[in-house]
Amino acid sequence: MLGVVTDVMEAAAVQRPLFGGAFFALLPHSVQDVSDLREIPDNQEVFAHMHTDQSIIVELLEYQGGMTDPDAARHHFEDVATSNDAQGKAEIVSVEPLPLAQLALSSCSSAWTLTGHQLVSKFNEQAQNTVTIYMALFRMAQYSTDLLVTFNDPVAIE
Repeated sequence: MLGVVTDVMEAAAVQRPLFGGAFFALLPHSVQDVSDLREIPDNQEVFAHMHTDQSIIVELLEYQGGMTDPDAARHHFEDVATSNDAQGKAEIVSVEPLPLAQLALSSCSSAWTLTGHQLVSKFNEQAQNTVTIYMALFRMAQYSTDLLVTFNDPVAIE
């Protein structure tokens, strides 16, 4: 997921510390740490490309027990849709498992990807932008944590 690169988000990557150095991620050098511009909650790291509105958000969230792993991915997508005021204008395209053998993060019990679309208004504007949402959910029950990585890719900006 963090390796997703578009034409605008250049291929050259830089290792960036997350959550005070607890994690590291390779991110395109063309993204800016949004915490340099505005306050970000302690459980999030947000990076954005200033010209394309593409963004990568890494969140430490409460583990969603009592539901299947695919349902947990759907739950987090719906939570993002609510935060984006995209309720009723959000669609899930696919939810698929990630093979644990292919991950460097060895402490997760399961990992899932979700792809979807949302119609989102930015800064209370009337116009709605079509955004493709790519999510990777890393479930860590032993820490009561779901690690969620979201890549927002605006495909049609009004």
